[in-house]
Amino acid sequence: MATAKMGIIGFPIRHSISPVFQQAALDYLGLDATYEAWEVEPGSVGEFVNGLRSPDTLGINVTVPHKEAVIPFLDEVDDWATSAGAVNTIVNREGRLTGHNTDGPGFLRALREGGNFGPQGKNVLILGAGGAARGVVLALIKDGVGRLTIANRTLERAQQLSRMARDNGSDSQSISLEEDGLAAAAASANLIVNCTTVGMSHGPDEAGSPLPPAMIPATSLVYDLVYNPLETPLLRDAARAGAGTLGGISMLVYQGALSFKMWTGQDAPVAVMLEAATKAMASR
Repeated sequence: MATAKMGIIGFPIRHSISPVFQQAALDYLGLDATYEAWEVEPGSVGEFVNGLRSPDTLGINVTVPHKEAVIPFLDEVDDWATSAGAVNTIVNREGRLTGHNTDGPGFLRALREGGNFGPQGKNVLILGAGGAARGVVLALIKDGVGRLTIANRTLERAQQLSRMARDNGSDSQSISLEEDGLAAAAASANLIVNCTTVGMSHGPDEAGSPLPPAMIPATSLVYDLVYNPLETPLLRDAARAGAGTLGGISMLVYQGALSFKMWTGQDAPVAVMLEAATKAMASR
């Protein structure tokens, strides 16, 4: 039997360390499989996804900006991914492609274990309204979040996500990242989550932050889903403000571990994956 293939698609994809920790897990368990990174331009997503039906491909992870774009090319999408409107894991079973979203469960595990934070009844400010934000919002609602504020550069996108949150039983409002209301939303937030790519290495605004430093309250936990670099400009500003901080590397590994089990049928060696991911980031 040919070596099994897995991987991750995105645009750009140079920042991804998923190949490092996923391959470490495959090697640790002695599986004859490879995990690679593929940079796929937006116009080529459909063609690439259709190519995943090959018998030697177990599936892929999907990162920005493709989490919504892949959906029309799949045979089935599970309930969580359907509610979130975003897919981050595709599984190939004998040529049939199913879409899943492991971002939400991975986010919650990291929030509890790394941030020692439970969202029940809390005020949360979400920065961004893309595929990652959808998974996070759904996870927070399922875990009993109090009030959600969705802030996005394009207000219409924030309004769409806020409507989804309300449809799922949450108290939610939407604002623009440029609005005066952002300061008030940040001031009352117990948790601030960056779901944008601002501050990401090799991204369009790697030196930037989605929230002005003066708006970060010392009483909040600031959770940046960006994991490269380990300390983003937002997390650096949050630490200076006296706020709690949580980077994106543990969520990355936890969501990847769930994908790993879907593809291989085996429990992922999470400790091995975390060690490999942390070493990879420390060497950059």
